This record gives sequence, C-alpha cells and structure tokens, in this order.
Amino acid sequence: MKDIRIGWIGLGARGYGLLCQIVLPQGETVTAVCDIYEDRTRCAADAVEAAAGKRPAEYTDFHDLLEDANVNTVIIATGWESHVEIALAAMYAKKAVAMEVGGAYELSHCFSLVQAWEETGTPFMLLENCCFGRRELMTLNMVRKGILGEVVHCAGGYQHDLRSEIAFGRENRHYRLNNYLYRNCENYPTHDLGPIAKILNLNCGNRMLTLTSQASKSAGLQAYIRDKKSDDPFLKDRSFAQGDIVTTVIKCAGGETIVLTLDTTLPRYYSRNFTVRGTKGMYEEATDSIFLDRDEDSAHDFDWRSACLNNAANYEEKYDHPVWKKYLREGVKGSHDGMDWLEFRFFFQRLREDAPMPIDIYDAASWMAVTALSEMSIAKGGAVTDVPDFTGGKWHLRRPDIF
Repeated sequence: MKDIRIGWIGLGARGYGLLCQIVLPQGETVTAVCDIYEDRTRCAADAVEAAAGKRPAEYTDFHDLLEDANVNTVIIATGWESHVEIALAAMYAKKAVAMEVGGAYELSHCFSLVQAWEETGTPFMLLENCCFGRRELMTLNMVRKGILGEVVHCAGGYQHDLRSEIAFGRENRHYRLNNYLYRNCENYPTHDLGPIAKILNLNCGNRMLTLTSQASKSAGLQAYIRDKKSDDPFLKDRSFAQGDIVTTVIKCAGGETIVLTLDTTLPRYYSRNFTVRGTKGMYEEATDSIFLDRDEDSAHDFDWRSACLNNAANYEEKYDHPVWKKYLREGVKGSHDGMDWLEFRFFFQRLREDAPMPIDIYDAASWMAVTALSEMSIAKGGAVTDVPDFTGGKWHLRRPDIF
C-alpha cells in the first residue's frame, strides 16, 4: 500500500497523544477522525489541520468513517471494550488495521479476529509498544545470540498505580472504571507478555499450553476512595470485583514458564518487572541488571546484586538490538522513550512494503485471550485452563519475525 490514508478512531488521552506526538510528526496523512465525543473529534481535526494544512472528515460513529472512501487504514485507540468490534468491521471493510492493546472480554472475540483476518487477508497489527522497548529488544538480541543460554523462565508485570485514573473515570470519560467494578481478571496482559512472547517464540515454534490465575482480595480502591473521594455518591459505598493483585502462571510447549502480575490498585512505583532467566544468565528490569555466568564482573564469590545493579547500560554498545542501533542514529523520539515512535514506524513501513506485520493477528488473539482465560481460572479458584491454539496447528511451522 503506497498511499496510506488514515482514519483515526478513539481520541482520548492515549489516542490524541499518539496522533499529535507520533503519527503527524512522522508525516503520515490523516483523512478522517472519529470519537463518540464531538469535542474530542473537533480538537483532533484542529490538530490535523494545523499540522497538514487540510482538515480531515469528522465522525462520531465509526461505521460512518469505515464507509469513507478516502480512508484505507484505521488506527483504533478507543476503550478496551470496543477494540474487537471496530477491528472486525474494519477488516471486513478492507481497511488496514493498527489496534491498541487490551485484554479480550470473551474468548470468542479472539477467534473472530483470526477468522476475519484469514478470510480477508487485511493487514493487521497489534500496537504493543513494549515489544519495541530498548531493554526488551536488547534482551531479545542477547537471547537470539545465545548469551543468556537456554531460556527457562520469564516474568513480567503491569505494576502501575492507577487508583486516581480509575476512581476519576467518570469525570475523565475513561474506560477503566467499569472494568474494575465488574470484572476480576488479568485485565492488561500484553505489556508484560508481548516482549516475553517474542523471546520465547510463541506462535512461531512454541506456544502457551495452560494458565492458572489467582486474585487477591479487593481493598485498594475502596481505601483510596474513602481517603480521596468520600463525597462521591456513586463510588463511596461500591465494591470492586477486581482483585488488587492478580498472578497468572503460564506453561509453554517448550517447557518454559511465565509469571504475569497485574498490580494497579495499591501504592507502588511503576514497573513492568521484565525478567528473563536462562542457563547462562539473566536480565532483570527491576534493577536494570544483567548477570552472566562466569562473567568476571559478576563472579559468584561476591555480592553480584550490588555489582550488577543498573549495569545493563554497559552492554548496550555490544548487544543493543539492530533496530535500536539504526533508529538511535536517526533520532528516536516521542512518548514512552521512543517505543511508540518505533511501533508506528514498523506498522507504516510494513504496510507500504505489503510485508507481514511484526505483531500479527495470532499474537493479538493469543495475548488478548489471557484476560478471558484468567477470568475463567479465577472464577474457578485458580483452575488450570487450556490456552487455545489460534494458529490452527501452524505454530510449529511459523518462523519468528526478523525484528
């Protein structure tokens, strides 16, 4: 596709930020914008007009945008609950899709995404920006070079104090509040699972087999509301279904294990807890440290934790991923330390080349399915739950993406 004409759907804080900070500065053409709130649509149209000199079409119903012949590519940045519906409609309308992350509400939604892509062949990419993080890609490069040995275990988490964002969801027209009121699950798995999936070659020679999830009690939001928002008649006496901490354990066909942690409603610092353990070494995001067996800088006869603390930068020159080496020279910019910039560069580049997307429909379906599967497991007291093979048996034939 040489002539990319973008219809942007979803213009809250995340969508508007990506539009103005990432896509318009990359010189891409936005021909239509859409949000259910007219003020958001108008603000986005103003931004496009200021950047490009031409005002895009404005819609409040995504169906109308999909009928616009001047749109051939759709960016979906709405609330979680509408991602799949819009993506399905866009694929059947033959509009290329880049879809923001979020867990699946029903397992059937994941199968529907795969079916739509297999029937239409419409280009599709899941916008999991953490797969493009500098440390995540450096660790991937080290794994592929054999530096960490055979990978045995990985861990990750979405560990982010979101109490204010959730509690003030109605005032800020934000989607998270209802999810925490009515669901109990690993509701945001892809930030931590995505980079791990690439390291373990999931859907490309390996796959997830089973998972089990447990949720703690829910107390953090109630305490926050009593302290910060006690005058809210809607929330002050409400109970939240979502447990404060959800732990999910996944077993893979290759024998590896994965532990994911959702931790968003108690006081804490931000972390994705990205950790990779191999037979020759490890990377740990919490301390930004690399430990290599028989490395003279991390020998076993002294406190390696103190010696290795924050030492990962020492390995950048040798092991930075080629993607980062290239784009550091060009000047990575934008939000989330350049991850957002890189994911959109990849999307637009692959779209123009008619090449496979680096995070494809099978990745999207299997990673998003963790939410629905965790909800089932938690409801049954942590029952072991099978993870479907969304590739239909092709996982052992597929090869990892070059990035």
